[in-house]
Amino acid sequence: MKEEKVGVVEHYFDKINVAAIKLTSGSLAVGDKIRIKGHTSDFEQAVESIQIEHDSVQKADKGADIGVKVSQKAREHDEVFKMVE
Repeated sequence: MKEEKVGVVEHYFDKINVAAIKLTSGSLAVGDKIRIKGHTSDFEQAVESIQIEHDSVQKADKGADIGVKVSQKAREHDEVFKMVE
């Protein structure tokens, strides 16, 4: 699978396991598979939910600030890639 960079982690909320992500290119939708990679982070997961300003959405486009529940700890400045076939 190919990876395309879609954003960067701006903040991580450890109590609720949510990464605040700024989408810098492309889009992200519920069901997409993503990879979060940084100096000490490197994991893949499916996007189960996306929130913008505490409202659940199915899809977000470039420029959006979104919250995504993550399976592992993400760190500020980690890059977010969407897995595409």
